Amino acid sequence: MTAAGSGAPSVAERIERLFQTIRRPNREAYSNEEVARACREATGESFSAVYLWQLRTGRRDNPTKRHLEALAQFFQVPATYFFEVESGDRIADELLLLGALRDAGVRDVALRAATLSPQGLTTISDLIEAIARREAEAAAPKAKAPAAEAPATPAKTLTEKESDAASGQADRRRRR
Repeated sequence: MTAAGSGAPSVAERIERLFQTIRRPNREAYSNEEVARACREATGESFSAVYLWQLRTGRRDNPTKRHLEALAQFFQVPATYFFEVESGDRIADELLLLGALRDAGVRDVALRAATLSPQGLTTISDLIEAIARREAEAAAPKAKAPAAEAPATPAKTLTEKESDAASGQADRRRRR
């Protein structure tokens, strides 16, 4: 549901992204009612939970500038998130990062990686890429090979593959 012909996310998509990414400290989502109430208080104008639901679902797609500014204020993002495509895209990318960092495991890896050398970061990055590839391959539907065809060489274990990929890529980068 992108904005008509522009490829840019619609107002509904931008608002929904805010609701999905920016949450209370206990990680619960904000309700339409509490966001609408805060926007009413900020603008002094009519702003109902139903109206906000309509904006979120695309049933209404022409909010006032003051309403968008109130939403931006509530979610603590610049109002340009709604008005400028380039700025909105950059902020959307930052929101994705924020969402990822809310995951305790991701945050723990990021904090530990902060003290590594550039070579260590390269190795970690290579390992993550190898694991992501492995998980993508495992998730992809596999074509059944004929029973007569067997692999020519024994397959390496997953750990060996990941280790080989990481050390090989890290060695290539160090030689550059």
